[in-house]
Amino acid sequence: MSTSSTDLAIDTGTKLGKIGQAFYFHPDTVARGQELGMKPFQFYGLGRGGVLGDVDNSVVHSAFGYFHPAMIDHVVGGARELIGARECGREYMECARNLGRATFADLEGLAEFSEAAEALADIIDGTALTLYVATAAEPLCADLPGRAMQHAVALREWRGSVHLVAIVGSGLDPVRAHVVKRPDDYAMFGYRDEMVEATEQERAAHEAAEGTTNEICSAALAKLTDEQRTAYAAGVDAMAAALGI
Repeated sequence: MSTSSTDLAIDTGTKLGKIGQAFYFHPDTVARGQELGMKPFQFYGLGRGGVLGDVDNSVVHSAFGYFHPAMIDHVVGGARELIGARECGREYMECARNLGRATFADLEGLAEFSEAAEALADIIDGTALTLYVATAAEPLCADLPGRAMQHAVALREWRGSVHLVAIVGSGLDPVRAHVVKRPDDYAMFGYRDEMVEATEQERAAHEAAEGTTNEICSAALAKLTDEQRTAYAAGVDAMAAALGI
């Protein structure tokens, strides 16, 4: 049965967001970071941003969005004193692959999902999607469970990067977008001033940006075949179920 590209963008977007971040603060990831001398958030910051290379902290802030610049300076800058950016990025991606290997080993359809994800990667226009492009440029591992997780991580950065572009295009300050979507995490992302509740205008702008995000992602997914979209959806569902998402 054919899967609508719009429905696919909406349904898989949320799931891939959770799958792709499932390894961030997983106990095994935290343990590996500690072996390398880093605190959990340091490993997250330089690990996720390390694919960008040895760049200024302002570049990492630009690619991440939402975080307070001073927090990026503190977290990423501190980690740089312990390990090189690219090395940290590779270590962090290996943690993602390892979670896939531990969780997806018995899943069916990973080959078909990976083939669809790789076809999608050839379709996606990476213009202005720097964090996605850098993440997707990392060499793919040979084993299917690790490879599927690596695809999920890259696809999470795809939608996230598209959404950040859509937020800026809507005229909404990314900080205010953060207040709209995740008000309970305002302080966790480094903001110490009092949070002012989002206005109706800001909520409307955020909703419009969500719509733009879905349109952009849907346009790429529409170029897959029906069989590829079906395999893509089934793979995302299977991984989400395996992770309890």
